[in-house]
Amino acid sequence: MKERLTKIGADLKQFWSSRTKRQKTTYIGSAIAIIGLAAFLTFFLSRTEFVPLYKDVSRAEIGRIKEELDAQGVQSQIAPGGTSILVPKERVDDLLVSLAAAGFPNSGTIDYSFFSQNAGFGTTDNEFNMIKLSAMQTELANLIKGIQGVKDANVMITLPTQSVFLNEAVQSASAAIMLNTEPGHQFTEPQITALYNLVSKSLPNLSTDDIVIMNQYSEYFDLKSAGTASGANVVDQMELKKTIERDLQRKVQMMLGTMVGQDKVIVSVTTDIDFKQENRQENLVDRVDEDLDSLAISVQRITESFSGNGAAAGGVPEAEDPTDNRTNYVEGNTSDGDYERLEETINNEVNRIRKDIVESPYKIRDIGIQVMVEPPDVNDLTSADAVTGDIRSILQTIISTSIDKSYLPADIPEQYWDEKIAISSQVFNGKMASVPATQQIAIPWWGYVIGAILLVVIVILVIAYFRKRKREQEMEESIVIEEQREALKVDDINTEQETEATLRKKQLEKMAKEKPEEFAKLLRTWIAED
Repeated sequence: MKERLTKIGADLKQFWSSRTKRQKTTYIGSAIAIIGLAAFLTFFLSRTEFVPLYKDVSRAEIGRIKEELDAQGVQSQIAPGGTSILVPKERVDDLLVSLAAAGFPNSGTIDYSFFSQNAGFGTTDNEFNMIKLSAMQTELANLIKGIQGVKDANVMITLPTQSVFLNEAVQSASAAIMLNTEPGHQFTEPQITALYNLVSKSLPNLSTDDIVIMNQYSEYFDLKSAGTASGANVVDQMELKKTIERDLQRKVQMMLGTMVGQDKVIVSVTTDIDFKQENRQENLVDRVDEDLDSLAISVQRITESFSGNGAAAGGVPEAEDPTDNRTNYVEGNTSDGDYERLEETINNEVNRIRKDIVESPYKIRDIGIQVMVEPPDVNDLTSADAVTGDIRSILQTIISTSIDKSYLPADIPEQYWDEKIAISSQVFNGKMASVPATQQIAIPWWGYVIGAILLVVIVILVIAYFRKRKREQEMEESIVIEEQREALKVDDINTEQETEATLRKKQLEKMAKEKPEEFAKLLRTWIAED
């Protein structure tokens, strides 16, 4: 065995030394490429693909699920953030069923079934009220989850403390609801109204004014009032002012948050509103047709003409005679003269318009918007200048379309916007840094096909290489044997005829040279027989 290994090593050294530098480089590069490709395919084809088993679960629940999976001997990984757990893809379905049978995940919520399962003595009033409140929150959240477009819901209810005195006024309850809505889903006004009524009727003494509903994008779902705010008193005016400022602030916050990030911008809006209400009556007269002066209802035309001879008129008329001498004036009737009279009377119809106008109960006279933006580079406050111009243009458009046109100047100078808009760059201290979630990249099916084809090609090339190498070694060995045979070939000068004895002698000599141990055993056997 040692001689064979030595011979193989010598052959390899001879083979390597007989190759050119280019061939050596090709062999080394091919070997490295084959090893690297084999390692790459082995890593990606043999690795386990992990997919989420549960997502958006509390960290305590993830810890309990992790312990259960470790007890079952199932590989698992905790996703960044600690609210999701990953398991092998082929084990997802059976793990969901087995963990559900074991009571996982246990969200810790209490519903009305808790009372039938854990009814007993010894529960204090405070404990019972807390369990009852938790059950009401859970049941109300389950009701809201059944609405189309709602993926999840969290409900927080605040119930007033009942007083022991009967003469005190009954306090009202309040509810805050956080909805996890489907991306892109828009709720209609009837749906929002139905949601408010559903929550209001689920709890005693809960008015719709004490309910706040928002989604995960910080978008509020406000209930539209059935009537219109008139601004007749100070309370209505302040409520209306607050509503206008809140709507403007939410719109600007949502728009700028989409542009620079929700956690990188803070918006504040202040308004000046004119609540003066004006009632006036207008009586207008207008032409019926623009092309005509008016529409004629009746027309009367009178035409008179006269021609003849008579005495010429003379004297002083009666009305102008100071002596009141009536005989002094003589009407002419013999002189030549012409007389013509034309009279036309037209009654036209016109449009008579009466308007009773009630001006809007409020007008926005002025708006001020203050914006704080965190720069992209927190170490360089001037890095926010790239978005400041766009933010300013957006705010100018919002202000110009919201303020009443009677309060806007004809030519708006740049100084006007400086008084309305304030933008500052600040670093927001104390905010939570978001942890980017890593995504599992799955290999497509064609990747496996290409990998399999490359693996088959590599195997074929390796087999062909070793076969070629084996043939070359066999050829080299046959050449060496032939050379040895030619070197050891000696003309036989012994012309005597070989007999059986000479043949046995040669066989014994050959055996003594090649297999001395067996030859020694044979001699011992012969000696023992003698």
